[in-house]
Amino acid sequence: MVNTAGSYGGNGVLPLASLNHISIVCRSVEESLRFYTDVLGFVPIRRPGSFNFDGAWLYNYGIGIHLLQSEDPGSLPEKGEINPKDNHISFQCESMVAVERRLKELGIPYVQRCVEEGGINVDQIFFHDPDGFMIEICNCDNLPVIPLAGAAPVMGVCKRAAAAIVKQQQCNNTVPSSAAPAVTAAAAQCVPSAAATQAIRVGEEAAHISCA
Repeated sequence: MVNTAGSYGGNGVLPLASLNHISIVCRSVEESLRFYTDVLGFVPIRRPGSFNFDGAWLYNYGIGIHLLQSEDPGSLPEKGEINPKDNHISFQCESMVAVERRLKELGIPYVQRCVEEGGINVDQIFFHDPDGFMIEICNCDNLPVIPLAGAAPVMGVCKRAAAAIVKQQQCNNTVPSSAAPAVTAAAAQCVPSAAATQAIRVGEEAAHISCA
């Protein structure tokens, strides 16, 4: 069903909850299925039987991947060069070293980049799936998410900032342990209390340094 009523009105945004899935058109569902399961660790899940076209559903890391068999595989563009500025999906990882080692074992070409911001380094690895759709693996959680001035509060950002501060406190006791509950409670509402604000101020610089 197509909504022809016009653009969304009002001052509010759409009542979204989370990212559910991304869809990828494939030359071969079977080949892409092997890639997303064997390389990226996704798990095949049941797909509605009412679909009258070939495909596969996978799930892991809190999101779904929906593979769609192209009706004209030969028309899909070929991509050889790995361009980090191309469309891509990015996954946070636990070990960049382990990712690089595994890609070498599998013979998958990749390129590396490093982003530096305020003394923080974010490592990135880019490579293609069988159809040339780009995948990024990174340790982007090293970089704090800071809303721009005047932006509406973002629940995930507040919780992540609080988690970063508490993590840093555990690393070097920069933030007093008595302040941790205030930080966590404030994050739940995305409105810092006085105690949480002080904790954030004290731990702000420390939160920009990974202890890993």
